[in-house]
Amino acid sequence: MMNRRTFLYGATALSGAMILPISGGAAPDSRPFSYEALVDRAREMSQRSYVPPLRPAPEVVDQIDYARHGELVFRTDRAMFSGQPGTGAEKGYPLEFFPLGKYATKRVRMFVVDNGRASEVLYTPDLFDMPADNPARQLPSNAGFAGFRLQEWYAEADWNRQDWVAFQGASYFRAIGADGQYGLSARGILIDAAVAGLPEEFPDFREFYIEQQPGAAPDTPVTICALLDGLSVTGAYRFRITRGLDRSKGVIMEIEARVFLRKSVSRLGLIPLTSMFWYGEYGKGRMQDWRPEVHDSDGLAMWAGSGERIWRPLNNPDQTSVSAFGDENPHGFGLLQRDRNFDHYLDGVFYDRRPSLWVEPIKPLGRGSVQLLEIPTDDEIHDNIGAFWVPEAPVEKGNSYDLHYRLYWQSDEPFPATNIAQTVATRIGRGGQPGHPRPADVYHFAVEFDRPSVLTKLPYGVFPEVVVSASRGEISRLFAEPVPNGNVWRGNFDLKLAPGELADLRMYLALDGEPLTETWLYQFQS
Repeated sequence: MMNRRTFLYGATALSGAMILPISGGAAPDSRPFSYEALVDRAREMSQRSYVPPLRPAPEVVDQIDYARHGELVFRTDRAMFSGQPGTGAEKGYPLEFFPLGKYATKRVRMFVVDNGRASEVLYTPDLFDMPADNPARQLPSNAGFAGFRLQEWYAEADWNRQDWVAFQGASYFRAIGADGQYGLSARGILIDAAVAGLPEEFPDFREFYIEQQPGAAPDTPVTICALLDGLSVTGAYRFRITRGLDRSKGVIMEIEARVFLRKSVSRLGLIPLTSMFWYGEYGKGRMQDWRPEVHDSDGLAMWAGSGERIWRPLNNPDQTSVSAFGDENPHGFGLLQRDRNFDHYLDGVFYDRRPSLWVEPIKPLGRGSVQLLEIPTDDEIHDNIGAFWVPEAPVEKGNSYDLHYRLYWQSDEPFPATNIAQTVATRIGRGGQPGHPRPADVYHFAVEFDRPSVLTKLPYGVFPEVVVSASRGEISRLFAEPVPNGNVWRGNFDLKLAPGELADLRMYLALDGEPLTETWLYQFQS
């Protein structure tokens, strides 16, 4: 997993230089481009030895530390697709580039595609406002960039930048949601995360090919193709990204990818999502900071192939943990931020506005498991959560994977169940009978569910059944109760668990044997 601050700041070459003058005019050199040709190239690269990406002028790049990097501001008058005089492009989503720096040292090549031909954009210092003494002025013309971002639709002469999607660092990318905030990230591939004795591998998007349709409407997708390369894997990706002017829809990405294995790997994570969870309304972290909750996501939601809806609250564990949820052709999964109450965070960085990210497989995924990676953290600057799909079959050299899926960067999952209630809170405290001595090895769980159209139909005086199971320990004191002043029902139970033991818990509310809620899963250590 990657340090969040590094990500925020932080190739197999085509023969011949391709230079696209940002000031406009015909490119002196361009060549045919297609996604299909990129797939062929990735397949051919997988048959050859890995060549690490170029790290231009390391003695210069090392001087561009956090402070000096912050001095490099992309000039709005040089942004392509801004419709501004001299940029040589129609209005669209203005394109800006991230420069190299101490925390983003690898060259990433950028190409703009027009009518099936690709032309390269080269680094020049005049693309940025920078002090005369900034070391970035010493970078060579073939330095490339660290990544790129797209700004909101250019509409007025006084265009003001507000980016909504960014690609930077390894194969990481992210987008804002309906509330205009960045939060969690996605990436192209995950290799050997949390495998004992093996370092995690971070393949890179080495080249990007960016295409916008001249004069198109704001809801026309931006097409971005990317070449992936790493020690164990190569790949070609095509993103069709839709923003539009209706901000309530967030950002939707339709992604096709062909992935080829150079080497066998122990854990292949397809469609990986990456987030941060320090603590919520439960957990030990509540005493480490003054804020009530600190997280970009609060749970993993799954819509199983069987139709079951599952909610797994996130943990900040004492040691790295990987949970696997076996499935066949799931309808979707995602890391969500369900708690949208500012008073539950009290933080000006607006954790209540962070996007949820939902995966919708368009091509069936087959047999495998959604896996949840949870890594201990003592601060909010680290991405310590991962969710991804792992195929059931062994991942061996020569394997290839054909993926087609959508990512929804929105406030909630795009296809919520309408016939069952959602989990809205998980609360944990001391167990035992009130008014009596509380035993040290008994814990009380109170899980709240909300969906007025379902739970308010219960006849007066009728209480749901609390259906609970645990892999370890003893369950007692099961009861359901309505929460005053709302449409929320709470399922309660006690768990007796020996010190240091780990239990996997499963619970839902039912009436006459039929589920009223999604299935709540939790991993608890005493």
